[in-house]
Amino acid sequence: MVGRKILPPPPFTSAGRSTTLLSILIVPVGSLGVEGPRQATQGSVTMLEFHVDESLCTHCKECARDCPSRVIALSDDGIPSLTPEAEQNCIRCQHCLAICPTGAISILGKQPGDSLVLDPSALPTLDAMEQLVCGRRTTRRYKPENVSPETIQRLLDATAHAPTGANRRALTFAVIDDRDEMKSIRQRVMEALQSAIEAGSVPEELAYLHAAVPAFFKYRADLVFRGAPHLLLVSAGPDALCPNEDVVIALSTFEMLATAAGLGTTWCGMLQMVLESVPELKSLFDLPDDHTYYAMLFGIPKVKYARATQRKGSATIQRLTAGDKKP
Repeated sequence: MVGRKILPPPPFTSAGRSTTLLSILIVPVGSLGVEGPRQATQGSVTMLEFHVDESLCTHCKECARDCPSRVIALSDDGIPSLTPEAEQNCIRCQHCLAICPTGAISILGKQPGDSLVLDPSALPTLDAMEQLVCGRRTTRRYKPENVSPETIQRLLDATAHAPTGANRRALTFAVIDDRDEMKSIRQRVMEALQSAIEAGSVPEELAYLHAAVPAFFKYRADLVFRGAPHLLLVSAGPDALCPNEDVVIALSTFEMLATAAGLGTTWCGMLQMVLESVPELKSLFDLPDDHTYYAMLFGIPKVKYARATQRKGSATIQRLTAGDKKP
């Protein structure tokens, strides 16, 4: 178990922080092997560990051409390099490592031989992706069993590759990876919500929250967590350039990966409503005051859909041209 936080769509900014009281797997994105732009420094020299194996370099210049920050310089014989001054502008995207056809470049301690080799023939076809996207459904019925730890870790590792604004990678993934822990957290959340409603601190306009309490305690209907065995909470810290977008992109990425793995997911806006109405509950998730967040439920679905819904034409499509428009 590693330690820290979680992410959202129409998100709020958190308030009220404390120590996690229940066992939650909390994974800082950096621990998943994806580096953000913050640099460790030693004096005035950064520690990007940019190295070129000259015996493998073909002088193709692709690393310099593809560098989004334009910090890679080429010597007279075409060997790429970084100066300490240029390193300050590196956003740690690893494009140089990824694009080198011969694996001559290493950076940030990452060796090209440890990277996933990209095979175009292994990519899903458009038909397969259409099945995945159009067939995705919100799951509100889950089997009472855990997803394997190996599968959860694989999903998190892949989700850590989701893009973030300016590659800031200021995200934290907080995961409840055990259904018994989820059960304990569910109970504590609902008890706290019940107390808050009785104290009159939950606005009347949040009728769904008011209805969730008797549904849970009287009818054992879980309107907040939908009986899901797991939860992923993604949060973006103050260093994030696009915190709302980063959270949503990460959760959307996780959702597609989870669907491909045969799992069901639910965007848990109800939990966000609860946490904003009863902010002291944020301590259960070790959620800092200055983080933007949202949560997703996931698990093995107890339902199987036979076909996709029909959404063609449900979005307005505008085809833009310059025409006579003036700014």
